[in-house]
Amino acid sequence: MQSTIVMVNLFGAVALLLFGLSLVKDGVTRAFGSRLRAGLARGTSGSVRAFATGLVATLALQSSTATALMTASFVEKELIRSQMAQIVLLGANVGTAVTAWIVALGIGWLSPLIILAGVATHRLGRSSARQGAGSALVGIGLMLLSLDLLGTATEPMRESEALAAFLGMLDNAWPVAMIMSAGLAFASSSSLAIVMLVLSLSSAGVLSAGLTVALVLGANLGGAIPPVITTFGSAPAARRVTLGNLVVRGIGCMIALPAVGLSADVLQSLPLPRQNLPVDVHLLFNLVVAIVAWPFAGALARMMSRFIPDEEGAETGPRYLDEAALDTPVMALSGATREVLRVGDVIEAMLARASSAFGKNDLSELSDIGKMERQVDLLQQEVKIFLSRLGRDGLNEEDGRRSIVIIDYAINLEHMGDIIEKGLCEQIAKKVSGGLRFSEEGYQELKSLFGLTIDNLRIAQTIFVTRNADLARHLIEVKVDVRHMEKRSAERHLERLRDGLLESLQTSSLHLDMLRDLKRINAHIASVAYPILEESGLLTESRLRPPG
Repeated sequence: MQSTIVMVNLFGAVALLLFGLSLVKDGVTRAFGSRLRAGLARGTSGSVRAFATGLVATLALQSSTATALMTASFVEKELIRSQMAQIVLLGANVGTAVTAWIVALGIGWLSPLIILAGVATHRLGRSSARQGAGSALVGIGLMLLSLDLLGTATEPMRESEALAAFLGMLDNAWPVAMIMSAGLAFASSSSLAIVMLVLSLSSAGVLSAGLTVALVLGANLGGAIPPVITTFGSAPAARRVTLGNLVVRGIGCMIALPAVGLSADVLQSLPLPRQNLPVDVHLLFNLVVAIVAWPFAGALARMMSRFIPDEEGAETGPRYLDEAALDTPVMALSGATREVLRVGDVIEAMLARASSAFGKNDLSELSDIGKMERQVDLLQQEVKIFLSRLGRDGLNEEDGRRSIVIIDYAINLEHMGDIIEKGLCEQIAKKVSGGLRFSEEGYQELKSLFGLTIDNLRIAQTIFVTRNADLARHLIEVKVDVRHMEKRSAERHLERLRDGLLESLQTSSLHLDMLRDLKRINAHIASVAYPILEESGLLTESRLRPPG
């Protein structure tokens, strides 16, 4: 019964530590997430800045795993080079070791005060940032409190004969001890939690110096595994970063393990507090690994590129919808905007291929249209699902409007894709397979309308990003010109029919259908301008003239 109580106390203390870590990470992300991500993306212009950025980000988030995943996502989006990303993670590893060293300073008596300050900040804070900062303070307080609980829970263990026998076996099998510790770190997704557990056991006097070092090495190895598992489904660029970090830690552990006994004797001879041996080993190991691996970051990035090559073919799934950004609406909306711009680029490519097939009578230009349309459908659906997860909580009025504008534009782009695939492409296929020819005048009218439609789409893409009212007004004016152009072209086509022109007789329905479809596409393109003109007060309710 006594041993059961001890284990419950021990696991409860570890659970509280993990909960405190998650509160710190979530609170800091909520309060400073956008700044941290922006700083992480910008702070990699040089290797020293990259190392410092990784260290600071991990000190703030209390999680090298979170830093690793953010860095991997930025590499995937080509915001950070692979070599700099590896150096960022070296800094992150040192950052988590510094966190452990700070937590072990014996400031647990501050935990009630920090929790009180955190609760007050959270309850009284009116902004999301202040509430996030309050949650982070509560998490820090709980982490410090959990260390006291760990110390209390491990005190009875020094009297346990069974535990002494088990640890004695491990003391003669350091590789097994390292693997066991790595498994615990992987299961808890936190090397910090396992190092703190080792610290408590070491302070209770139940671990030898050599076994302490082996367990800390295992915690470092296991802490690098969760990011690798998380990025399994990501792009190759992201997988290279997390796997490279695991390789670095793995090589470091393999080199350090045979020297565990020697390193333990050296550390014990130094004027360092005996009870802080685990955190000192943790910090020293990561500093040495960072110093040794730093010059080889470029070679490691190249090796990872050969081991995990780029996938053949273009990626059809979303690139910029970062799940971690959902906690920060501004970042989430920015990612959704970039994804919708990508959808617009696919629509432009579809239009260009349709125009080329129409001009060259070459059906091979249309061979990929169906695949591109499926990509458009997939991406616009993913954007809608992503933005729907933002919900209404935490969104201010401006962000809410922006979310609706992004979804509306994505839907309009999807409609354009349908019209191109099911309308224009079928009509062009009939023209080519039937050997039909338009009159020279009719052909030039349609080619001009194709070119104008592509130009309008490019303007719409610019308006979607810049929200420029002058460009929006211009696009609506061009939409009116397109309507007039379509009307004049249809009238001239009917005149050619009355004149008995053979080409016009053969292509009559195709000509009118293509005019109609290009006009519909331009109407969807112009939809991006309406919210901007409405906000600027430049849009009337109706085109009808007022009576009288």
